[in-house]
Amino acid sequence: MSETLTYTIREMKLEDYEAVDALWMGIKGFGIRSIDDSKEGVARFIKRNPTTSIVAEADGEIVGAILCGHDGRQGCFYHVCVREDLRKHGIGKAMAVAAMKALQEEKINKVCLIAFADNQVGNEFWKSVGWTFRQDMNYYEFILNQENITRFNEK
Repeated sequence: MSETLTYTIREMKLEDYEAVDALWMGIKGFGIRSIDDSKEGVARFIKRNPTTSIVAEADGEIVGAILCGHDGRQGCFYHVCVREDLRKHGIGKAMAVAAMKALQEEKINKVCLIAFADNQVGNEFWKSVGWTFRQDMNYYEFILNQENITRFNEK
């Protein structure tokens, strides 16, 4: 008989940074930006969006996280992750729902996310929980700071 996993979902605080960073570092293929994902970068993000980022805890340990923010018009999910050995227990969906409720409380009516095309697990997850894959637009970016380097975990 399989054991039921007990976890809690709550707002992310800056004090969670070290545990969240350790979670990120433990996931193979996870992309981390040198400036944006530093403690200072996450502190700026949480200061601007104090109620919308979410963590999941199990047995006193952070096992999932979503950086979530908005620009006053649309919300966006960044760095959605669940520890690999605890996936398929509803943690990702519960975190997404909590973040979306937080956005709704701030009168935000739409949320988006970007999943790398080769992130098969993530893409399957988002489709399975009802997110729409858009094929009618292109995503463009312009790098303002070349020192903000993304590296992907090889672990």
